[in-house]
Amino acid sequence: MIAVMKQEKKIIHPLKFIMWAGCASIVMMFAGLSSAYIVKRNQANWLSFDIPIIFYYSTAVIILSSVTIMLSRKAFINREMKHYKRWLFLTTILGITFVLLQYLGFKQLWASGITLTRNVSFSFLYIIVGLHALHVMGGVVALVIMYLKTFSIRRKNYNQIYIDLMNTYWHFVDLLWIYLLFFLLLIR
Repeated sequence: MIAVMKQEKKIIHPLKFIMWAGCASIVMMFAGLSSAYIVKRNQANWLSFDIPIIFYYSTAVIILSSVTIMLSRKAFINREMKHYKRWLFLTTILGITFVLLQYLGFKQLWASGITLTRNVSFSFLYIIVGLHALHVMGGVVALVIMYLKTFSIRRKNYNQIYIDLMNTYWHFVDLLWIYLLFFLLLIR
């Protein structure tokens, strides 16, 4: 009985709770968009489209960036700050590359006549992929801030919470992209 009373309750860090709540709301948003996409695709004016090949390259880039953010977190935990900085920088570059590849994919779509206002099916594609790219850009901004803080001489904070949050968010947008890509490929 005493052992049960002495057992500490695990309390989630408030920032982690906010992160998970934010991720849950993003999941709900994309679930709603996915549902609307499925319903709307049964309309008579729905047009099928091919996903640009460049989106597959961007998928490889974002998966690689998940590996580099894990290596960055591991280096931080081990207090290998030189490696932490390098892996964080590489993750940032890969995140920027992902967004650029998405932009080039949209340019290809636009050039082939798949424009935002031409058909409802194309609008869904732009909204779904575009919203995901916005979430990745938000992550890239956070990565840039974290990277710039590694140069701070005045402040040496070894609080792991921020790299943990970034790690969670980055894996989340990675998995979300993989889901969206498969969804768009399977439900045309």
